[in-house]
Amino acid sequence: MSIIAIGLNLMLAGLLAAALAMGWRLNKRLQALRDSHDGFATAVRELNAAAERAEQGLADLRAATDEATDALGDRIQKGRELAHKLERLIEQAPATPRRRAAEAEAEREEDDRAQERRLGALLAAAREARKRPERAPAREPAARPKPAYEDDLFDDEPLTLTQVSGGRR
Repeated sequence: MSIIAIGLNLMLAGLLAAALAMGWRLNKRLQALRDSHDGFATAVRELNAAAERAEQGLADLRAATDEATDALGDRIQKGRELAHKLERLIEQAPATPRRRAAEAEAEREEDDRAQERRLGALLAAAREARKRPERAPAREPAARPKPAYEDDLFDDEPLTLTQVSGGRR
């Protein structure tokens, strides 16, 4: 064999090795794609089952709402009937209890007015007591002098950065 034939055979062997390596990498990628496809199919099945459960839940909710609407409608109808019956009974009732109720209401209003007058008198007395000058308090023992920084803390005017010592301008 000649050198050219050996060179071509080596080149062909190299190309075959490269094709084998590419085939092996392609096989790994295809296997990963198949695995992800299986995972995707599982996820789609789970999603479908969840959608079916949600649809069933909505149907149950609609049925419960219809049942509650019917029950509420029945109660409203019974309430209207009872209110109508009560109105008829009130119209047929003798007038004396109404007068007694009106007198009791008048007494309650009079009690409220009397209580308002008493509260007003107490309030006026409290205001008068505040207007009178108070006695001078007993002399307390000498207190220690306040530090100067406390005066700054309780000034009425807010401080600005230029007034604070050590502040930047």
